[in-house]
Amino acid sequence: MLSRVADSIYWMSRYIERAENSARFIDVNLNLSMDLREETNTQWEPLVMTTGDDALFKTQYGNPTKENVIRFLTFDTKNPNSILSCVLKARENARTVREMIPTEAWEQINHFFLMVRDAVDSGRAAKDPHGFFTSVKMASHLFTGITDATMSHGEGWHFIRVGRFLERADKTSRILDVKYFILLPSPGDVGTNLDHIQWAALLKSASALQMYRKQFGPISPFHVVEFLILDRLFPRAVHYCLIRVEHSLNAISGSAEGTFQNPAEKRVGQLRSLLDYTDIEDIISKGLHEFLDNLQSRLNGVGAAVSEMYFSPRAAPEMDRKSEGQ
Repeated sequence: MLSRVADSIYWMSRYIERAENSARFIDVNLNLSMDLREETNTQWEPLVMTTGDDALFKTQYGNPTKENVIRFLTFDTKNPNSILSCVLKARENARTVREMIPTEAWEQINHFFLMVRDAVDSGRAAKDPHGFFTSVKMASHLFTGITDATMSHGEGWHFIRVGRFLERADKTSRILDVKYFILLPSPGDVGTNLDHIQWAALLKSASALQMYRKQFGPISPFHVVEFLILDRLFPRAVHYCLIRVEHSLNAISGSAEGTFQNPAEKRVGQLRSLLDYTDIEDIISKGLHEFLDNLQSRLNGVGAAVSEMYFSPRAAPEMDRKSEGQ
C-alpha cells in the first residue's frame, strides 16, 4: 500500500472518531446541566480542555459560556478540531482514496458531511442539539459498521482501526484527567451528589454507564478509573484500544503476536504491557493525573512512531515495494 494512501485512510478514521467524541462530550454536558442546580462556565470550560484547544478558544472567544463552547466545538471552521472541521477533513481524505475503500463507505462519509453542514446552515444543530449530536454519533457508528462489513480486512482496514483506537484511547484518558484534576470546584465536593453526577456523566460520555454497572454496580471513582483505563473487554477502555492497535500493527507488518519489527510496534507493545501488569492501586499510588499525563505522552509517541514508520517520505519506498509485491 502506498504511504500516502495509508496516511489518508488513517487520518480519515481518526477525524471521524474525533467528531464522534466531541459530540459525546457536548451532548452529555447538555444533559448534565439539567441535573445541576445552576449552570456555570466551569461546567463548559473542561470540554475545551479535553480537546486540547483551550489556548485557541481563549484567543477567539475568551469567556467559556455554554453558547461559545458549543459553537467552537461544533461548527467553528477556525477550530481544526470542531465537528464540522473534522468531518470535512475526513471527507477530503476519503475522497483521495476512493478507489481503496468500499463505495458504501465513501457514500456514508459524504452523507455524514452533508448532514452536518445542512444541520449547521439550517440552524437545526442549535434548535435540536441532542438530535444533532445523536445523528453525529450514529453516522460514525454506521461508517464503522460499513467498513467492518464491506471492506477486506487487509492493510487498509487495519490502518482504519489503528487511527480509530489511538484517537479513542487518547480521548478517554483526557476526559478522565479533566474530571479528576480540574472539574470539581473544591475538595469538599468529593463524595457529594455533585461528584456522583459528574462521574456518571463521564461514564455516559463513553457510553460506559450500563456496562460499568453490570460489572461494578454502584458508582465508585476508583472503579470508574479502573474500568475506563484497564478493562480489556470494553471497547472504549484505554487497555482495550491498545490491544486492538497492537494487533493491527502486527497484522500490517506481519509480526508474530508479542514481537515487534519497528518502533511503532515496540512503543505500543510496551504501553500495552504496562497496562497488562498495572492495577488501580498502582495508578492511585503514583497519582492519577501523573499516570494519565504519562499515558497521553506515550500515546502521542505511538502516533508519531506510526507516522514516521508508515507515512513519512522515508517510509514510502519500502511500502511501495510491498504494494508491488502483492
